[in-house]
Amino acid sequence: MSTPYILVLYYSRNGSTSEMARQIARGIEQAGLEARLRTVPAISAECEAVAPAIPDSGALYASLDDLKNCAGLAMGSPTRFGNMAAPLKYFLDGTSNLWLTGALVGKPAGVFTSTASLHGGQEATLLSMMLPLLHHGMLITGLPYSESALLETQGGGTPYGASHHAGADGKSPLDQHEIALCRALGLRLAKTAQRLENGRGQEA
Repeated sequence: MSTPYILVLYYSRNGSTSEMARQIARGIEQAGLEARLRTVPAISAECEAVAPAIPDSGALYASLDDLKNCAGLAMGSPTRFGNMAAPLKYFLDGTSNLWLTGALVGKPAGVFTSTASLHGGQEATLLSMMLPLLHHGMLITGLPYSESALLETQGGGTPYGASHHAGADGKSPLDQHEIALCRALGLRLAKTAQRLENGRGQEA
């Protein structure tokens, strides 16, 4: 039997979202689960024809099997006019077969985002990413206010998921509260996945 893992799936252009993904992965690993980091390629008519199958650096590109076989999902994107970025949406649009078979039903999921401005659409983007996951029957896991960083943050952080104010150049580092909330999201996802899996084992 394969080792259970949480898929940390993201698109990142300037590095902020990928750093959030790494912090979420640390939270997942605190619970004793594997965090599988995967990204998606940029898209355009030209990119689809010539983009390499393996990226030059960073996480590997996600496959449908990565998504199908995960025990849970953390999904992240920078905001694009209050919505997820096109490369991530393009990947999700190709998951119809997983929807038809119910491969993701009952699995926990959480979302995360980064924006150039503090009020640049963080919550709208997080909500937009939840919609396809709800169609897949996933169980959305946010961040409760029992996380003290959610009450103290002066930057990113919402009950809908982790967020980061990356600044106009997209290069502002995550602050201590944003890091804490990323790790908390990863830990909560992993613990939820473990509880669900244990429950299934008892039912069997």
